[in-house]
Amino acid sequence: METKVFNLIILDESGSMSCIKRQALSGLNETLQTIRKAQEKYPEQEQLISIVPFESFNIRLLRDKVSIKDVEDLKENEYNPGGSTPLYDAIGFGISSIRKEVTDNDSVLVTIITDGEENSSREYSGKAIAALIDELKMKGWLFTYIGANQDAVKVAKTMNISNALNFEQDEEGTKEMFRRERKSRERFFEKTASFLGLGKAFAIEARKEIACEDSYFEDTDK
Repeated sequence: METKVFNLIILDESGSMSCIKRQALSGLNETLQTIRKAQEKYPEQEQLISIVPFESFNIRLLRDKVSIKDVEDLKENEYNPGGSTPLYDAIGFGISSIRKEVTDNDSVLVTIITDGEENSSREYSGKAIAALIDELKMKGWLFTYIGANQDAVKVAKTMNISNALNFEQDEEGTKEMFRRERKSRERFFEKTASFLGLGKAFAIEARKEIACEDSYFEDTDK
């Protein structure tokens, strides 16, 4: 049985990300390479990519449910930090962009990367996002939150996200953050590949279990 894996990456593009623009682009492109390798290793899984950069009133789809086989690396002119941080709106927008396409046979990994907390959303409140994330976790969607200049674990909990990682907003800190994220992603792909031998009902329950755990970033500090 073939299945789809939706990789939704919600990336802060506010002005404060300017100081790590190069590292953020490089890290994201290395993540795409990790997904390409997973596609080769697990050909029965179709890896789809959605990338949502966000700042002020510019929340957009840079890649929209594109097969990793057809995804090019991001270029420097595609990511230009500036503006404020409409975090809740970006999460809501990103979820809405893929939700109708996801079936019970599919896996979803939502990765949120930001160097600041919410400060300018207009459409979604924190309460609404928390309720939405809780609902989707019960469907087996896995959410991760990676933050700098904040207590990422505490902020993530306000949105009902169990898996969170802090990072230092400098060159080395950003490189290390992406390294840990890629290692965690590789383990996630390995787990989802194992679900194919279970049957639909058991696979759904397995995804729900992973979505509600807080172990995504475990064993990735070496």
